[in-house]
Amino acid sequence: MNPSIHIGTAMASVILGLCFRSPVPAGAPGAGWPEENRPDGINDELLLEHAMESSPATCHRKDSVVIRFLGDVMLHQAQIENTMTDDGVFDFSGYFRDIEKDLGEADLAVANMEFTLAGEPYTGYPAFSAPDSYVEYMADCGIDIFLTANNHILDKGEKGLERTLAVYRQIERDRGIRMTGSAENAETDTYTNPLFLSVKGVRLAFINFTYGTNTGFGKKYPGTRFADKDEITAAIRKAEKLDADCIIALPHWGEEYRTGHSEAQEELALWLAGNGVDLIVGSHPHVVQDTDTFTVEDAGGNVRNVPVIYSLGNAISNMSAPDTQIGLMLEARIHLDSHGEMEGISCIFHFLWSSLPGRLADTHTTVKVKDYIGHRGRWKQKYEYDKMVSTYCRIRKVTGITD
Repeated sequence: MNPSIHIGTAMASVILGLCFRSPVPAGAPGAGWPEENRPDGINDELLLEHAMESSPATCHRKDSVVIRFLGDVMLHQAQIENTMTDDGVFDFSGYFRDIEKDLGEADLAVANMEFTLAGEPYTGYPAFSAPDSYVEYMADCGIDIFLTANNHILDKGEKGLERTLAVYRQIERDRGIRMTGSAENAETDTYTNPLFLSVKGVRLAFINFTYGTNTGFGKKYPGTRFADKDEITAAIRKAEKLDADCIIALPHWGEEYRTGHSEAQEELALWLAGNGVDLIVGSHPHVVQDTDTFTVEDAGGNVRNVPVIYSLGNAISNMSAPDTQIGLMLEARIHLDSHGEMEGISCIFHFLWSSLPGRLADTHTTVKVKDYIGHRGRWKQKYEYDKMVSTYCRIRKVTGITD
């Protein structure tokens, strides 16, 4: 929201004083002089009128656009069973209670939705189908962009994808929440690849794609976007043609359960940065991976620093294998200079912990690790607190990420 402009009482008094002084005839001594050099008796009213006729330069204050990213939002069978109430509805209210404020206060919040909305029966791994109320809950928490290009988006086949996209489109119509990564047809693909949004006057382009899917049905539409360099190049060039200030790539990639990025990830990240992408935020491995920053120079000699976050890990899940309960919430700040132009991106990390039912709360819940360190007594099962602390310390060490 743009701040309103107010004239303070003191300034109003000055202006009123200027307007009600006795006018001096045009051409009188001192007319048009700077105040500090004027002789007595000059016409302040005419001076003010002359000043108001000028065209002042547009003035900006330095600002930033804040985007918060979550990793893999999962819904395993145990989550389905734990959240179903006696009357057959689902209660997800405890999931993001501790981070809902962070998501809502961001200019944009983005999450990877790693499931379909194929309808009943609702199922977890290996072929996910979540109730529609799950994405409604995520929207209530402040998520603005749903990412759908992932290896599970085709779990329920063509009909499942069609229904999934129909639900997302209805949420877009009802609530303005956007979706990218998959499309029903060429027309919808055109306006969501890239997904183009303007926030505080900053033009943002989001390009979401996946290394592959667990199943397929041999059709482009309805379909999801893959890591095809020709198609990604076309999306980047389209973003540039639309004068995007910041191009953000959101790849679903990498090796599962590996805390270090692969050579293939690094090669693609370098290629993305070299072809105009400004920020790279990855998902899929279900663990936090290390980060990097690439310095690239374009044909015009402009140098850019491109942050690469290889994997944010899980945001919520039923996983308990080593390193799968810890994740990241990335806070990317796009900094604007005094002319309103992007001058750089900084990344702030918040480690998250996805707790299982009966350990911290009665349900699955995601909390910020730093908010709970030193509060072992709040845990119903103390061993999970100990696991959180030891995992946090180890992942910080092996990835080099600080929060």
